[in-house]
Amino acid sequence: MILVADSGSTKTDWILTEPSKPQQEFKTAGINPFFLSDKEIQKVIGKQEKLLAQAENVKEIYYFGAGCSSPDKREVVSNVLSQLFKNAYVSVDSDLLGSAYATCGTETGLCCIMGTGSNITYFDGENIFDGKHGLGYILGDEGSGSYFGKKLVTDYLYGRMPEAESCLFNKKYALTKESVINQVYHKPGANYFLATFATFLGEIKMGCYGKTLIFDGLTEFVNTNIKCYPEYKNLKCHFVGSVGWHLKDELQEICAEHEVKVGKIMKHPIHDLVNFLLNRE
Repeated sequence: MILVADSGSTKTDWILTEPSKPQQEFKTAGINPFFLSDKEIQKVIGKQEKLLAQAENVKEIYYFGAGCSSPDKREVVSNVLSQLFKNAYVSVDSDLLGSAYATCGTETGLCCIMGTGSNITYFDGENIFDGKHGLGYILGDEGSGSYFGKKLVTDYLYGRMPEAESCLFNKKYALTKESVINQVYHKPGANYFLATFATFLGEIKMGCYGKTLIFDGLTEFVNTNIKCYPEYKNLKCHFVGSVGWHLKDELQEICAEHEVKVGKIMKHPIHDLVNFLLNRE
């Protein structure tokens, strides 16, 4: 059995595959070693009892996750997986590499993640290359769920949100300054908490405020991340993640304005990732 995982900060998709048998799919909460300890990661995976019931039969694990760009963080996840799946060879790498495999395949291109957080990498057909991005929800994450959520929450609390949108936002979430500060500064998962508000964009995207917010956020992502690559106009640029998927029309429009060649836009890369891994040499 081969187990493949694609993990962000919000959720993790798992697929268990073996020859001549239907693939089995599982989901757990997101796993990010920057925000979770080894014990917390083990607890997250431990809740998926149906997956762990087959742990002894798993021979290979290919895990691609947020926060796994550095060797020490990869080791944290690898150690947990090795403890839970004692008979398996374990490979842990970044979600950027998994997304590049799923979108670029073996072709050169740019691969962007636009989900709870945001990031970008250059892929040469075999490897990804470290860039200046991926600064996280406090310093970066332009155009991500946490980025838009932060904008919405601060506009609402500062009274900058138009009255119609503010009333709708209040009815939906009933936030107070105290509850937000407590959640963001005193509890874990602030990035995920902020990202949950990004779904509100779907309700206001046709109005002037919503359109401007979306346009500014996506434009900031393009200017900060994509256009820093001198050759970006000559490369296909792929997007993975829920924000990119739900705002794909606006994203394509903005990319066209900036001469960015849009490739694939996918919400979940897990199936394409599994196909790539199974079909490579």
